[in-house]
Amino acid sequence: MTKAKTSGAVPASFHSEFDEAPVTTAVEERVSVATQWQLMWWRFRKHRLAMISGIVIVAFYLVAIGADFLAYADPHKTEAFRSLIAPQPIHFFDEGRFSPHVFGLVGKRDPRTFKRVYEPDPEQKIPLRFFAEGYEYKFLGLFKTNRHLLGVDGGNAEEVIFLLGTDQLGRDLWSRMMVACRLSLTIGLAGVTLSLVLGVLLGGVSGLYGGAIDTLIQRVIEILRSIPTIPLWMGLAAAMPRDWGVVQVYFAITVILSLIGWTDLARVVRGRFLALREEDFVLAAELAGVGQMRVILRHMVPSFLSHIIAATTLALPNMIISETALSFLGLGLRPPAVSWGVLLQDAQNIQTVAISPWLLSAAIPVVVVILAFNFLGDGLRDAADPYG
Repeated sequence: MTKAKTSGAVPASFHSEFDEAPVTTAVEERVSVATQWQLMWWRFRKHRLAMISGIVIVAFYLVAIGADFLAYADPHKTEAFRSLIAPQPIHFFDEGRFSPHVFGLVGKRDPRTFKRVYEPDPEQKIPLRFFAEGYEYKFLGLFKTNRHLLGVDGGNAEEVIFLLGTDQLGRDLWSRMMVACRLSLTIGLAGVTLSLVLGVLLGGVSGLYGGAIDTLIQRVIEILRSIPTIPLWMGLAAAMPRDWGVVQVYFAITVILSLIGWTDLARVVRGRFLALREEDFVLAAELAGVGQMRVILRHMVPSFLSHIIAATTLALPNMIISETALSFLGLGLRPPAVSWGVLLQDAQNIQTVAISPWLLSAAIPVVVVILAFNFLGDGLRDAADPYG
């Protein structure tokens, strides 16, 4: 009896070890066969702030794609009598039922400044319509349409809706901010793309060949990094022809930002190439007769591609803030171009800002996007670090 009892009784500790061992083995096997990108994704998902920032950035680029659809007023249309109208809230409920509307505005003279001001009249309720008709535009540059997310009956939304108020020329700030997203965000993408190509190629050549080529490239990087920024931009702004169009100025600023912004990435790539050029797989590729450019692009760059992605993500906010700052100072884009920096030009006058603080609303998306890109870059850098 004693022997049977002893053989049938299994200690609790034995149960726990026996049950947990297969689970641990399954996890280890899953990690052992996972690719580098899978490991990056698993680590990145644990970074909640970076995940939220990624969603915010995707939302901003979706706004940039559908900017004209989200804008209910022509961003370039001016009306003197609508100058500096305060933001107008939307009321979604009327007597307990869902009925989005805005109050009509009544104009009167300010007894102290003698300027015309507008106040909401609760007796005038203007119903809003979704997917309403408005000004005509080309959606995605492909086909013409006049449908907008928000509007009113009759298609005169710019005369009754002022979600973020108007500027000194009576242009609707909400519509202009939606359109500004497209220019400010794409100039960052275009600039970083050119910087990425220059940084990887020149940094890779510098680290792989060494010698006189390395010395020449490093001296060029040091010269570019030593040039004072503000005097350089003042000289470039003076050199740009005043008769250039928006597209020409946009292209010029993108190229100039890229020619100056590639130096940091080139230094990082050079350091990685110095460490990798003595590795066995690089020597094997060279002995097999593989060309130098193929060694760089097919063998060396993919080994630290995750680090390049993280560096690129951190470089995007620098491009965006550079364009915004230069346009704000009048050294970058100029009207009729619409970017966040151009919108903030109206906020240079302290008296205007004191009277019309909503002119600073364009600074909000700049701050949000810059923070989102930095948090996303930190998350990608942590996920790409094999020793983190």
